[in-house]
Amino acid sequence: MEVRNLLMAGVLCSAALVGLSEVAQASISPVTPELCELMKATNVITDENPVGCDRLRVVSFDFTNFEGQVEQGSITVLDAFAPYVQSIFNDLHHMAFPLKIARGLEHYMGNDGASMTDNNTSAFNGRAITGGSSWSLHAYGAAIDLNPIQNPYINIQPTGQAMIDPVVSARAYVNRMQFRPEKPERFGLAEPVVNVFANYGFINWGGYFNYPIDYQHFEVSPRRFIERLAAVSPEQAAKDFDGYVAYFRNCMQSSDEQDPEARRARCVGQTMEAYRQA
Repeated sequence: MEVRNLLMAGVLCSAALVGLSEVAQASISPVTPELCELMKATNVITDENPVGCDRLRVVSFDFTNFEGQVEQGSITVLDAFAPYVQSIFNDLHHMAFPLKIARGLEHYMGNDGASMTDNNTSAFNGRAITGGSSWSLHAYGAAIDLNPIQNPYINIQPTGQAMIDPVVSARAYVNRMQFRPEKPERFGLAEPVVNVFANYGFINWGGYFNYPIDYQHFEVSPRRFIERLAAVSPEQAAKDFDGYVAYFRNCMQSSDEQDPEARRARCVGQTMEAYRQA
């Protein structure tokens, strides 16, 4: 009964965020005590997580759905990232890039699989990495999963066997071409917006990985930098992240690499190496 009451409170909280987003296209708000209790009751956060509710921010925004209609959504991220995440989703909306749904993992009892199956775009979830014991970057509010059905997670075993999640993606979105002969254009693929995420600091895309390949996943990286941001004051974290974003942008502007994808890949690698050594 207690969890049910907290879930109802979460619905009211979501409604309040929708009301706020009707006033402004995107907004940033702290995690309220009520929302924090809901997140604890639904296994989204615990006292052992590397960041607490006090360091999290809810970014609410308008988005275009797959039918071309405007809806409201929200995701939760580390405080230092929130202004940049606000800009990411503003840009996606201006591009009419479609999302299916965007809401916190408290709506799924912290179950990442259920969120992915629902094609939910999300960020914070106080969980370990898939198949491991160390904290996922989602547990720092430092990673965003975008349209999981259009952008599946593909784990490749040493035998070559592939596990595709969500399963519904297996026969529809392993091929990554947006435009194909005699087939309709496909929308919601991550590839056209990799630059948007990178420009606002979520420079490392799961599509770069050898295995698992995680097309939905965008993160701030490296982990050492994330851990440092979580350990310092919010003010210092914001200042440090501003510098990180500026470093990447300066690399992109000063590079003499003509191919834009090659330029981005080089600058992503250069930025991660610089902040791994810092």
